[in-house]
Amino acid sequence: MPSRILVVGSSNTDLVIYCDRLPRPGETVLGGEFQTFGGGKGANQAVAAARAGGNVTFVAARGADDFGKAARDRLAAEGIDLDYFQIAPGVPSGVALILVDGKTRDNLIAVAKSANDALDFTMVSAARPAFARADVVIAQLEIRDEVIEAVAGLCGELGKRWILNPAPTRPLSQPVLAAVHTIVVNEHEAKDYSGVADFDQAVRWFLGQGCKQVVVTLGSEGVIYAGAEGKGRIAAPRVQPVDTTGAGDCFVGWLGVGIADGLSLAEAAEQATRAASLKVTRAGAQAGMPYRAEVTGDG
Repeated sequence: MPSRILVVGSSNTDLVIYCDRLPRPGETVLGGEFQTFGGGKGANQAVAAARAGGNVTFVAARGADDFGKAARDRLAAEGIDLDYFQIAPGVPSGVALILVDGKTRDNLIAVAKSANDALDFTMVSAARPAFARADVVIAQLEIRDEVIEAVAGLCGELGKRWILNPAPTRPLSQPVLAAVHTIVVNEHEAKDYSGVADFDQAVRWFLGQGCKQVVVTLGSEGVIYAGAEGKGRIAAPRVQPVDTTGAGDCFVGWLGVGIADGLSLAEAAEQATRAASLKVTRAGAQAGMPYRAEVTGDG
């Protein structure tokens, strides 16, 4: 049976321009190629987990507009359970504006206020049956504090393993951090939360807050991980990047499935690193997510 993954988070439509270079403040850069992709950290992680072989349920909100309908159709095509992907009346669906450097493939992202902000405690609480069935729960911070607190409460009450990707960064209470099974941060987020630049010290800070496992993603430099099973570092495969958008979300989705499948943290992180490295060779946050057979060699 596929592992059951519950993802609580955001859904966006990514409006992407590929530029010769990223503009400086106040500057206009002309001539970029424009494309539209499915996005939002929650939806990205849901697609990544589904393509990794998970049985995924998505808890989120969307507007009653064309962007929202298209987002639902995209996720339905991935076989994701959308019973809790609700319409929030009177607000637009999520939209993200993304600029991608045509040479370095670095990106800049701005996300509009939208239905993602309408996801609330009541909507999450209504998904309690899905929480009860889940092997792993995943969430990010493109949603409101009350939603994160509700997820923390349900996971604690039901004894669920919760993977938190605290991006974009904002203050989190110690009780929320203590409810986290595995926290996944990039190098900037690790420093923002811990207040230290040294990764080993940052990892110790998260463990000291009550997180049971810590993963720090370092892009092309790989991954640092730590938990009860030990600590270590995983090198990333060398690839030629095309689009780094969604690479971190790919990692989180695959990590969640790996943990739910019973892999050790090192094994799950190594598999997720390979998946994320493959993702950056493809355009589009959701469209570029790799399938299980491409990463593991099995169905």
